[in-house]
Amino acid sequence: MTRCFARRAGLIGVGLLAPCLALAAPGPITASTGWFRYLLPQIPAGGFVILHNEGTKSVVLDAAKSPACGMAMLHKSVNRSGVDRMVMVGHVTIPAHGSFSFSPGAYHIMCMQPKMKPGETVTVTLSFQNAPSLAVPFKVYGADGKPAGR
Repeated sequence: MTRCFARRAGLIGVGLLAPCLALAAPGPITASTGWFRYLLPQIPAGGFVILHNEGTKSVVLDAAKSPACGMAMLHKSVNRSGVDRMVMVGHVTIPAHGSFSFSPGAYHIMCMQPKMKPGETVTVTLSFQNAPSLAVPFKVYGADGKPAGR
């Protein structure tokens, strides 16, 4: 009987479990303080998070997706001739041993057709060119960007 078959059959001990697991090495990127500012279902929600790179090489983020968004895009707020605009960006780079912040008024994750409510936590999967994808929990706040009741 193979070890993996034994695992499926529920007949294995702890010592036989390790060869059957496909464990991926963790990537150099971690995330903190993920949150969305949600207004209404017909208005895009802005997503904010801080990405930390503990690796020795820069890492390039090139996509975001979430079941809570009809479509998610990387965006940047810019002011051109006194007019604030949001422009889509193809990627952002998280420097080696550094961090990158998505924050109000700057870079953000634009969530089109949001399917969320304040008080919930939704998952956003971030895809990188040169690192494993990362599933990040985002808390959902209202218009003021604060947890309900504060």
